[in-house]
Amino acid sequence: MTFGARLHAAVEARGPLCVGVDPHASLLAEWGLGDDVTGLEAFARTVVEAVAPVASVVKPQSAFFERFGSRGIAVLERVIADSRAAGALVLLDVKRGDIGSTSQAYADAYLDPASPLASDAITVSPFLGFGSLDPFVDTARRHDAGLFVLALTSNKEGPEVQHARIDDGGTGGGTVAGRMLDHLRRLNADSSPLGSFGAVVGATIGATDEDLAFNGPVLAPGFGAQGGTVHDVRRLFGAAAAVLPSSSRGVLRLRDPEAMRAAVLRMNDELRS
Repeated sequence: MTFGARLHAAVEARGPLCVGVDPHASLLAEWGLGDDVTGLEAFARTVVEAVAPVASVVKPQSAFFERFGSRGIAVLERVIADSRAAGALVLLDVKRGDIGSTSQAYADAYLDPASPLASDAITVSPFLGFGSLDPFVDTARRHDAGLFVLALTSNKEGPEVQHARIDDGGTGGGTVAGRMLDHLRRLNADSSPLGSFGAVVGATIGATDEDLAFNGPVLAPGFGAQGGTVHDVRRLFGAAAAVLPSSSRGVLRLRDPEAMRAAVLRMNDELRS
């Protein structure tokens, strides 16, 4: 099955919520854990055991594991493997973007099943030009994996690039973000039930004139503790094929495994109601 088909089935079975696994130092401290590999491992193991059996998508943030070096990467490998074994799809948040052989190496690291970091999908940055993502696209297709391309992020610096207008010789070229969505529309053409090439669009951007119907999934970070609500999701993404509101702190700060699991189930019920 393609990633789009697997994602469609997972959302139908479990709901659309994506749970971020972001073991930053302050969160480890809230849990009473040390900011070290031992604390990282205890945190990650507890979160995965709590949420991976009930969430459709688990999204580890690679940077928070990488900061501990090779031992942190080993923990990330276990998070990926255990989450997938529990039935969750893994979206690895790496936001890679480069050119040529370097892009290919990143793609092989995260999307090739032969790699210990192989995930169902990854986040990528298109701002070296969408064509720079060709190695990721080709590798995703070869291994039935997925990509989520940065398009309309909610950080305050994003509009400087994403809202900039493209000069197509006076023909009204639209915005950079709109062009990225056009590329995704092309990649997902004729895919059923859902394309494998998604966009990252913040749940807290307020509003947009961009066409978010591109037959692919939308990752919507900022849901929950960062201010995004069910109403925001419905208002902003009504035309999108599939939306994955992403919450990290809203779930992880609960600490208790049963409470985290209950929160995932509750949020999914609210999003599907």
